[in-house]
Order: sequence, then structure tokens, then C-alpha cells
Amino acid sequence: MPKLAALALVVGVLAVVDTWLFGMGSFKALNMQVWMSFISWGVHFMAGGKTQGVKASALSMSFGAVVGMCAALAIPHLGALNGLAAPVAVGVGAALIVLASKVPLLEAIPAGFYGFAAVFALIGLGAVAPTAAILPTILSIVVGSAFGYVSEIATDILTKKDIALEPGVGQPT
Repeated sequence: MPKLAALALVVGVLAVVDTWLFGMGSFKALNMQVWMSFISWGVHFMAGGKTQGVKASALSMSFGAVVGMCAALAIPHLGALNGLAAPVAVGVGAALIVLASKVPLLEAIPAGFYGFAAVFALIGLGAVAPTAAILPTILSIVVGSAFGYVSEIATDILTKKDIALEPGVGQPT
């Protein structure tokens, strides 16, 4: 099967499964978000897939989410900055994500920013505390990372050729 067709088939089927899972009671009860899973899934491929994609989607995004949670927690304590409290907390968090990229497991700066934004979005969407937003954010990111990895493996399986069926290969002479 051609690679693009295999990828389209696999991603289409897994997108149904991913969306269905996030509609289940246990995922809902944990406040997990399918859109975070899809972002993480996309990051897996943007980072080149394989182990590099898992590192970017699961680790760098989760790190960015933790930094985002810390920035959100810092905002009320920066009251002396008045209207600059949130911008300063976000700026420090962004700088930390960039500095942390020196660590090989956290080198995907854009993925860190996506995780940072995802936790802030959940805080804003659900009016939940930063500490209540971190677990569903990281769980959603990990699920998306897993879907990225599985979709890559399944696509590779569907595109492998059976050597015995190729003319002249594996045939008695």
C-alpha cells in the first residue's frame, strides 16, 4: 500500500478511536482534552517521529505544561507588577523552556511552548486551578504521543512489501 494511503487510513481510524476515548466517562472525569492529544500527536510527526517524536511530544510538551502551571501559580504573587504580572510570569516561563532545551530530553522548544499554552488553555476554559489542570494536560499529551507512535508503526506495517511476492526475489532459479 502506498505510504500516504496507509498513513491516511491509519490516522483516520485512530482519530476515531482517540476521539471516542476522550468521550468516555473516565477521560471526561479526569478533564482530559482530545485537542491536546491531537496537538501532541502532530508534534510527534513534526519532530520527525520515532524516538525523537516521542521525546518532543511526551517529554517537551509535558515539561512546557509544568512550566506553564508554575507561571500561572506565580501570577497572583507578582501583584506588585500590576498589569505586568501575567506577562512577566509568561516571559520567565518561556525563557525557562528555551534554557531547558540544552537538556537533550527537552530540546524541542516549540513542543514546550505547545504544552505551556495547553495548560493555560485548560485553566482558562474550565476555570480550574493550575494544579488541577496539570494532570489532565499531561495525560492528554501522553495519549496523543502514544497515538503518534502507534500510527507510525501501523503505517510502516501496512507499507512493508512481502519480499516473496516481488518478481525475481526469493524465487528458485
